[in-house]
Amino acid sequence: MSTLLPIFFLLAIVVGLMACAALFTPKGPQQVVIRTAIMLTLAACYLMWMVTYLAQLHPLIAPQRYVHAASHAPP
Repeated sequence: MSTLLPIFFLLAIVVGLMACAALFTPKGPQQVVIRTAIMLTLAACYLMWMVTYLAQLHPLIAPQRYVHAASHAPP
């Protein structure tokens, strides 16, 4: 069975990248805009990945087996 470990592992990586973006954004008049854009992009990408991963891990609708009618017909 799959675990939730990749979610927390990637969260730690994204938080580290956000910290790097906050600390190493070059100084200038647009520093806050650049920092905010990078951090929002990282957060949105992580959330999209997490939702997709969890939807595959625990689907709302279970897959159903389709049985073709011709396979049960007498020869």
